[in-house]
Amino acid sequence: MEESYPVKLYIYDISKGLAKQLSPQLLGLTIDGVWHTSVVYKDVEIYYGNGVQQSVPGKTHHGIPLEVVDMGETNVPPEVVKEFLNEISEHYTPEKYDLFDHNCNHMSQQLCEFLVGKSIPNHISSLPQTVLQTPFGQMLRPMIEQSLRPTVTAETLQPANLI
Repeated sequence: MEESYPVKLYIYDISKGLAKQLSPQLLGLTIDGVWHTSVVYKDVEIYYGNGVQQSVPGKTHHGIPLEVVDMGETNVPPEVVKEFLNEISEHYTPEKYDLFDHNCNHMSQQLCEFLVGKSIPNHISSLPQTVLQTPFGQMLRPMIEQSLRPTVTAETLQPANLI
């Protein structure tokens, strides 16, 4: 009998509530948060930060998730997940990070599709384009990209290999 593993989507608001407070004045619409997501599989939190990283669930620098979504169960064994993560890690490097077009939510989407065949919630995946459709979002994009550049080009530390 194949072993089954629960898959959870951890959702964090990296604005700590500021997006909801300030977005009506700045964007002309309300956004509930600036979302960071990760996927928990076999009691390991997998996320895209300084490359593909793994942690004990809820112990990342983001703290406790604001919301946990049950994505379902998977029969994909740990060795296959490890191989998949190794394959996608070349696409999720610090240098390739882009807040709007290639971020943690894109990796969570790809991993959830692989594990359970489901998408992350649309309000998360569509947020960057929603923001960029506003004049303020267009104005902010170059400034955000410039401010992130030194951070994402830092040397990648090898994370603990928990899976």
